[in-house]
Amino acid sequence: MSHIKSVKLAPEGKRRIEWAAQGMPVLAQIQKRFKKTKPLKGVRLGACLHITTETANLLIALKAGGAQVFACASNPLSTQDDVAASLAKDYKIPTYAIKGEDHKTYYRHIHAVLNLKPQITMDDGADLVSTIMKKRRDLIPGIIGGTEETTTGVIRLKSMEKNNVLAYPIIAVNDAMTKHLFDNRYGTGQSTLDGVLRATNRLLAGRTFVIGGYGWCGRGLAMRAQGLGANVVVFEVDPLKGLEAVMDGYRVMPIAQAARIGDIFVTVTGDINVIRYEHFKLMKEGAIVANSGHFNVELQLSALRKKAKRVRRIREFVEEYTLPSGRHINVLCDGRLVNLAAAEGHPASVMDMSFANQTLSAEYMVKHSKRLEKKVYPVPAHLDQWIAEIKLRSMGVTIDKLTREQQVYLNSWELGT
Repeated sequence: MSHIKSVKLAPEGKRRIEWAAQGMPVLAQIQKRFKKTKPLKGVRLGACLHITTETANLLIALKAGGAQVFACASNPLSTQDDVAASLAKDYKIPTYAIKGEDHKTYYRHIHAVLNLKPQITMDDGADLVSTIMKKRRDLIPGIIGGTEETTTGVIRLKSMEKNNVLAYPIIAVNDAMTKHLFDNRYGTGQSTLDGVLRATNRLLAGRTFVIGGYGWCGRGLAMRAQGLGANVVVFEVDPLKGLEAVMDGYRVMPIAQAARIGDIFVTVTGDINVIRYEHFKLMKEGAIVANSGHFNVELQLSALRKKAKRVRRIREFVEEYTLPSGRHINVLCDGRLVNLAAAEGHPASVMDMSFANQTLSAEYMVKHSKRLEKKVYPVPAHLDQWIAEIKLRSMGVTIDKLTREQQVYLNSWELGT
């Protein structure tokens, strides 16, 4: 029923899944409760997520809760083939994902999940929802609701809601405080640099590291690049984010200016054609360009490929483009998510909180779907707070509680100085 690279990879995948589980204590606590209470019993849940060790633990927890789980990849290069094999063989979770799958296979896998008629969709980039809206509207009457993992997907879903075309309620997991403040910032920051370093083996100290976008992902990436000794430059379109980057100690300038001085470029904007050919041709010899946003559309690679005199694979994850000027531009992972294509994605510790949000949101959706409208909803605040509390406890950290007097003071308008 699954479509994976090779079932022979399963033993290694199982070991790696178990290793990741050691760093996910919040999810483990939820899974323990799910085994007893079965809040998702009989619910068909289709997941379009990055097939990694951390995602495997999420799917296992959902299955423990009674759900019939099936999964496909949310990016052609993010699948860990040994993990996909273990999910299919060891955990009996139908999985449709092969690293490096072409565009046709990618969508064939999405349709394979949709053919199983999910009642809950779990997306990372909204490809399940978008495909349902465009080609599988016959499934809509049977869908309870869905969840969305990442910024790009939330943007797409809010556009659907704004245009009154969203067909069922969605919980924006990405907008939970315990998701974007940690996963996007610390996860993306560390894993993106991990991907760049694995792909290139270049020293960052003393290099000019240019970041497109200063949202939470950009903030985390800037912080980590600076920590390794890079000179960080940010380009932005939002004056508030640009101002924040300046106040955080980074240089801010337009991409047309940054293109001339950068050694390494990484986009994390969620938008299209952020670095265009007009910028590529300004870059210095040997510039390295990568993307850590969800889709590779952030880089105008079609124009670069059309204009290049030659394109060759110079390292496993590096394509060297020779421009008409004779200069070389090195693009990592075909512009796909460099942190997942060249590395292993976010560390388990931050995905623990993100996927705790996913499991609890799925449970909430099942319990409350009849009261929810066709809108994009935030994760309920009490769930967000609970996840933070349990995460702190798992780290051996305790915090204070408000006294009764302090509670009264904070809820009073009469009391003052």
